[in-house]
Amino acid sequence: MPFSNVYPLLVQKAERKGRTKEEVDEVIFWLTGYDESGLQAQLNANADLRAFWEQAPRIHENAAQITGVVCGIRVEDIQDPLMQKIRWLDKLVDELAKGKPLEKVLRS
Repeated sequence: MPFSNVYPLLVQKAERKGRTKEEVDEVIFWLTGYDESGLQAQLNANADLRAFWEQAPRIHENAAQITGVVCGIRVEDIQDPLMQKIRWLDKLVDELAKGKPLEKVLRS
């Protein structure tokens, strides 16, 4: 599945709860190491989820602190590294949409 199909859904999830696209981008930047131009390049290239994560400049060192349940599954228990990264991002956007301050979402 192309990341460009997932990205608008993440933004919509956040915006429905009064958060912004910029905050979603900040979460993506924090987790993946992409910057604005790198994220846009991935979207323009229509990169699939695997390529998006494999080409990420760096996964944040505190990503392992992302815990909790997404779709009934504990993210810290997911064995498949790709699926775990996908769920990490989903969990962070969920927290953002639920009103958590950005500093707490980013494990600052």
